[in-house]
Amino acid sequence: MKITQVEAIPFAIPYRKPLKFASGEVHVAEHVLVRVTTDEGVVGVAEAPPRPFTYGETQAGIVAVVDSIFAGQVVGLDVMEREQIHARLSRTVGNPTAKSALDMAIWDALGQSLGYSVTELLGGYTDRMRVSHMLGFDEPAAMVAEAERMRDTYGITTFKVKVGRHPVRLDTEVVRALRVGLGDDVELYVDGNRGWSASESAQAMKEMADLGLTFAEELCPADDVVGRRWLVQQLDVPFIADESVVTPAEVTREILGGSATAASIKTARTGFTTSRRVHHLAEGLGVELVMGNQIDGQLGSLCSVAFGSAFELTSRRAGELSNFLDMTDDLLAEPLEIRGGELVARSGPGLGAVIDPDKLARYRQD
Repeated sequence: MKITQVEAIPFAIPYRKPLKFASGEVHVAEHVLVRVTTDEGVVGVAEAPPRPFTYGETQAGIVAVVDSIFAGQVVGLDVMEREQIHARLSRTVGNPTAKSALDMAIWDALGQSLGYSVTELLGGYTDRMRVSHMLGFDEPAAMVAEAERMRDTYGITTFKVKVGRHPVRLDTEVVRALRVGLGDDVELYVDGNRGWSASESAQAMKEMADLGLTFAEELCPADDVVGRRWLVQQLDVPFIADESVVTPAEVTREILGGSATAASIKTARTGFTTSRRVHHLAEGLGVELVMGNQIDGQLGSLCSVAFGSAFELTSRRAGELSNFLDMTDDLLAEPLEIRGGELVARSGPGLGAVIDPDKLARYRQD
């Protein structure tokens, strides 16, 4: 089954409120829908969310690289030639979310053609994941109220709290308010998006030592090599590498170098093919994994749960799968639903994603 067409369609959907964190903030989901069509008429889809403050990609840049470089490299190949496709895309430096969206759209087309879900093709361990909700910067009372709403409405009991502000007490007071307001049954972990120095991170974690945190993620930059190793050595919770582990080689370097003790997989930046490599590497190293969120829409979240539920290791922990709730609308014809704190992968062939043509026409930017 040959690839005959690749499309990159920019679209924009506003968020209900800005999501703020140490490395930036987002007001509008200016994403790219990637569609892959085969000679049998199968259409695979995926979503590319550019994050210029993290990976350097923009919406216009993703459209340009897909149209001018990647499309020509994969058109004419069979969807089964996944390693050949991966090798051709890897010739171009960077552009992780553009590559990943194309990779996942091809997997979607493959699953549809074979009559299996992507989760089944990848491993089929389970069909669902517990959900972790990401809380952006706000006043303590507002963040507690949002967490309570997520718990009461969707059954979510795991929360990733954005930190990294100055002074550090702005964030330590928020985390303490969340623990007091939500009780001990709720799981909390923090993500600094590289906003603090190693010493500030150590101070903050000391102030929060009695709050029962599950993880700490990217509190300080990986480029602060000695400081980060010093920080990780003194922590009594796993330290998750996220932005610093875009490739399997970076996972190896950060873990073996003592700069992290766990890792985040984001299908938005490693697709299904490279995410599988990262998973197997982490499994061999005995490293914990979490499924992260790149402020994905529903299609991106569907990709995350499809991968995370496919393996025992990635399904152990709650995945960051709920930030599409912060968007005012979406492109899927059948919206995702979080029930009892869980998100279920679609059971149909491929990803089970159907794009609503009217919504795409309304939000597309080309």
